[in-house]
Amino acid sequence: MIDIEIEDEAWSAALPGAEALILASAQAALAGAGAVTILLADDDAVAELNQRFRGKAGPTNVLSFPAPANPEDHLGDIALAYGVCAREAAEQGKPLAHHLQHLVAHGVLHLLGYDHLTEAEAEEMEALERRLLADLGVPDPYA
Repeated sequence: MIDIEIEDEAWSAALPGAEALILASAQAALAGAGAVTILLADDDAVAELNQRFRGKAGPTNVLSFPAPANPEDHLGDIALAYGVCAREAAEQGKPLAHHLQHLVAHGVLHLLGYDHLTEAEAEEMEALERRLLADLGVPDPYA
């Protein structure tokens, strides 16, 4: 199950099909592995989460919060900051839709235990992201 909450209407204004994009990306990354909740928020809400849970000031593009083991098989929660994501997409010359799908897949992979702390981990995670996104028709986000 994938729950999507759109807290910041800027997401809906910029991407009327945001929910469908998120579902496709999350389902591809999850491959039936469990449930997630995805929050589309504004920068202030994500900055608050970032400070509260990571001790870091300011917003970031995506945050993943793994859930403890539970009988519902809920893997965790993901939050995305509209302003950061929109700015990054514009700076990178890519559609916001593609950037959103990349960050959702990235967040879900974190919930599945993938990370990018070492070069080897980063290569493995990025290869998975490339494959998942290619299957969705999204160009290589690292090209």
